[in-house]
Amino acid sequence: MTTARERLQQAAADRFDFPELHPDQLEGMEHLLAGRDVLAVLPTGAGKSAIYQVPAVLLDGPTVVVSPLIALQHDQQQGLAERDVPEAVTVNSAQPAARTDHAWEALATGEAEYLFLAPEQLAKDDVVERLIEAGTSLFVVDEAHCVSEWGHDFRPDYLRIGATIARLGHPPVVALTATAAPPVRADIVERLGLHEPREVVASFDRPELHLTVHVYADDDLRHREIVERVRELPKPGLVYVATRKEAERYSEALSALDLRAAPYHAGLNRTRREEVHDGFLDGTVDVVVATSAFGMGIDKPDVRFVLHAASPGSLDAYYQQIGRAGRDGEPATVELHHHHDLRLQRFLVARRPKPEALRAVLRALEQGPATGKELGERSELSPQRRTNAVNLLEQVGAVRVEEGRVSRADLSAQEAVDAAMEAAERHRRLVRSRIDLVREYAETGGCRRRYLLGYFGEEMKLAEPTIGERLGGPCGNCDTCDSGSAGEHVPADVGDEDAELTPSTPVRHPEWGDGVVLATEADRLTVLFDERGYTTLSREAVEDNDLLDVREA
Repeated sequence: MTTARERLQQAAADRFDFPELHPDQLEGMEHLLAGRDVLAVLPTGAGKSAIYQVPAVLLDGPTVVVSPLIALQHDQQQGLAERDVPEAVTVNSAQPAARTDHAWEALATGEAEYLFLAPEQLAKDDVVERLIEAGTSLFVVDEAHCVSEWGHDFRPDYLRIGATIARLGHPPVVALTATAAPPVRADIVERLGLHEPREVVASFDRPELHLTVHVYADDDLRHREIVERVRELPKPGLVYVATRKEAERYSEALSALDLRAAPYHAGLNRTRREEVHDGFLDGTVDVVVATSAFGMGIDKPDVRFVLHAASPGSLDAYYQQIGRAGRDGEPATVELHHHHDLRLQRFLVARRPKPEALRAVLRALEQGPATGKELGERSELSPQRRTNAVNLLEQVGAVRVEEGRVSRADLSAQEAVDAAMEAAERHRRLVRSRIDLVREYAETGGCRRRYLLGYFGEEMKLAEPTIGERLGGPCGNCDTCDSGSAGEHVPADVGDEDAELTPSTPVRHPEWGDGVVLATEADRLTVLFDERGYTTLSREAVEDNDLLDVREA
């Protein structure tokens, strides 16, 4: 009798042409085949999609994949079309009605094995009923960090996924993400209602990436040096910027040097974005200057550099973006060109919701449930303000979104507004603390690789010779190790199994409540507190005043 592992390996070879599976992939697949929930955290390029794609062909019934971006759905659908597997179909608002009709028919007749959905589709009761009728055998949540308030790309539409899973009778669920620190993982499990999930967490260490930070006070100097640096570096590569204007500006400057550079941002039409995307993959574009809109679904193994011309909004987003370099295992350059002044990033999160907009939505709903269009007519709010208000009110349970219609819940208007404003302020504090943590990373004198790994709950494996002898620091492949400063910032208790305050340790602060240690250095600790967000504490103050108590996980 063949084992589950043998069946999976055979299916991977015969149906997908995968010569072998990574142990992390196999572990996740075996759990799913046994009917268990799985949370898989694998770095970019580690083959997360295979974890659901291979077991799907061995299970009776279709596999539902919730994915946030239409472009990402398309890429995965195209990839499956090249394999020896049943049809993969999509249902989203951007495609013609005939294609949607075909997708539902193929699902109902059993011709389709994979159905890709955007999360907002789950607000439609008829969609969920179709999934129930089809007998969903496997439920996949891609980019699962989007469900967590602690994640860097929180999306309110993801909040209804847990209820959908329950309505489907809770088939085996796999939540996939490339970036999830321990608190984010715990939040994913809770919000999706996973049943005793098996966690498959691969190492976040990418020793082939050389990590460097350049810090500037002068923006013009930063611009000139970034352009010159891109000119020097081996191609192909990616330059990440904060705004569409900067994407165009840097692209023009690089093109003036006869480099094959192109901008990519949400302001370009779809045809042009696809041209840049395809050009980068086929080698006709050497440098893409992009906002965060570029990257999901990019599987190009030979990216030789990822350079950030602006500090990202979080270390999660930063790690995901730099993970696109050096997937072939060859050396690659990662540089953050950091400006002391983070006003732009703070401005991007400074906008507060208007209580008047929240009240306008609640008043409009006193007339009864409404579609988005009806709600806009009643409230006289712009689509953006209306959507933001509804999303926030839904998060705090003040409104319900079902079958495309919004209705009031039992909270009074004042209770709803107060709860929504409190939630928004808590989220603002969290986002600002993420930005401060990026500054900490940029300005640390310690080993950058150790800092990033600690943030994701992973201790760096120190090799012989000793820390002080190994190129000035723990990893030997970042600028602080190169300079020797990293060796001076390693905590004395690193590697000490008896040390209490190590990454992933749950703690309690007398004023700020519960939190989790994320990173440790010789003079400081970084803790994520449930209410306060990411906070850096002086080791001396913590130890002298006994500020952190270790608590049960």
